[in-house]
Amino acid sequence: MLTGNLSETTFADLIQLYTLSRQTAALTIVSPAGPEHDGVIYVENGDLVDARFGDLSGADAVRRALRLTEGEFRVELNVRARHRTIFEPWSKLVLDEMVAGDEAARTAADEVEIEQEETMLPGSQHQPARKKSAVPIAIASAVAVAAAIGGLFYWRGVKEQQEAAAISEREAAAAAARHLAEAKQAARPSVPGVTDTEITFGISAPFSGPAKELGRGMKSGIDIAFAAANEAGGVNGRKLKLVALDDGYEPERTKAAMKELAEARKVFGFVGNVGTPTAEVAVPYALEKKMLFFGPFTGAGLLRRDPPDRYVFNYRASYAEETAAMVKYLVSVRRISIDDIAVFAQQDGYGDAGFNGVARMLRKYNRDPQKALRVGYQRNTSDVNEAVDQILAHKRIKAVVMVPTYKAAARFIEKVKAQRPDMIFLSVSFVGSQALADELMSMGPKVAEGVIVTQVVPLPQSKSTAVLRYQELLPRYSLGEKPDFVSLEGYLAANLLIEGLRKAGRDVTTETLVDALEGLRGVDLGVGAAMSFGMSEHQASHKVWGTQLDATGVFHNIDLE
Repeated sequence: MLTGNLSETTFADLIQLYTLSRQTAALTIVSPAGPEHDGVIYVENGDLVDARFGDLSGADAVRRALRLTEGEFRVELNVRARHRTIFEPWSKLVLDEMVAGDEAARTAADEVEIEQEETMLPGSQHQPARKKSAVPIAIASAVAVAAAIGGLFYWRGVKEQQEAAAISEREAAAAAARHLAEAKQAARPSVPGVTDTEITFGISAPFSGPAKELGRGMKSGIDIAFAAANEAGGVNGRKLKLVALDDGYEPERTKAAMKELAEARKVFGFVGNVGTPTAEVAVPYALEKKMLFFGPFTGAGLLRRDPPDRYVFNYRASYAEETAAMVKYLVSVRRISIDDIAVFAQQDGYGDAGFNGVARMLRKYNRDPQKALRVGYQRNTSDVNEAVDQILAHKRIKAVVMVPTYKAAARFIEKVKAQRPDMIFLSVSFVGSQALADELMSMGPKVAEGVIVTQVVPLPQSKSTAVLRYQELLPRYSLGEKPDFVSLEGYLAANLLIEGLRKAGRDVTTETLVDALEGLRGVDLGVGAAMSFGMSEHQASHKVWGTQLDATGVFHNIDLE
């Protein structure tokens, strides 16, 4: 992912780069004026198709973005718009804004000149010289307009060269080769998302809202694995492609995104979807369509039925396994009474899934889960005040098992620690560990220190074979990204999928891929635990690592047993 500052790279330059190179990308602007002034512009195959900037949309949003001289930007490749709101050529929008800006500058200069002339005394000796100064201003304005028009002619010239190249003999030969490949493809049964040269997967995840870092991390990890496989020649002669849609971590938006990915974008299957409440609508849709639903970023039980759903495969350990490890650690290692443990959980299917794991452990200790203290908050908010008050009102509570997202978790920890600095906080991996660490460190080292997060992947800074490879690929394919638990999980899950694709062979279908995945045994990705699937086992890993933050915001391994 490319990031930068508009003071160094203008937005017009960015548009020119991604349109002339005919790429597909989402260009996001982070305004210094605040989130309500942020914007995003979508480019698809070199065309501007959609834009939002504050309360503006379409061409108006693009014009507003072109006037910015301050703010940060980031570019995510292969992210597509949900709707088309722009129907004008990008070159016209850019030129119109350049001309408008030039006219505004000339008008301002004229007004300054008139004002200066009006304040001069009659008969002043300097008045003739002031009239002469209009000449260089006019020349400068003409040069500016000429530069703008010249820029347009340059862009048009580039486009004309591209169009001329499209009808060259080489392109004609390539087209003939494509027709031949298409004819061969037509001879075999059509598989959605699979062409002779490419397999396309989809991901519905949050790329906006409080959980956006989770979606961004999963997509980055999958992109890295796919890019590395593609550079090595692809899988069975085909390149891998990922199409991403933003669902904002809201189930209703997920339903629409899944439908668009399957029916409009024609993806082969889904990989790396984020969240439990979103999975509650995504999984039934995938099962109805008999489409692969692989490696979601959730440990919920609804994706781990007994026997397992044929088309649902998990990479990671479950929330039940994570919370069981937490409770066992608190009771056996920290010597805390089972009655002194509370649960802070999001009030939806995600929070319920995490609490169910704690409840299972409570029953093992002959305790009634109904009597356990559970507090929470609403999804996509950070309103934790009521939860904080409830925890502080119960003086006996010494530890809190958390099933949250990172912003709500950080706010909760900060407020409770202000009154109870001795409280022990433990969170499941879905929280987004690095995002949580960043949030906590912004509140102060003492707030971050001691917070425990269970993980389903090793430390991203560790020296295992798989992690070293991930560290090597990260700067090559995801510029500016730092090693992170979430993107590492996306990378490992995608590599496991790639193993299944290789085993399925050239004539891959959903059914042959599922059969191949169920036949994977003892796959060593290099993380210290072998991965396996089977007809009755659709979860590859059951490993849970313990990590703890220090006062500098760095995670370290801890022994949970």
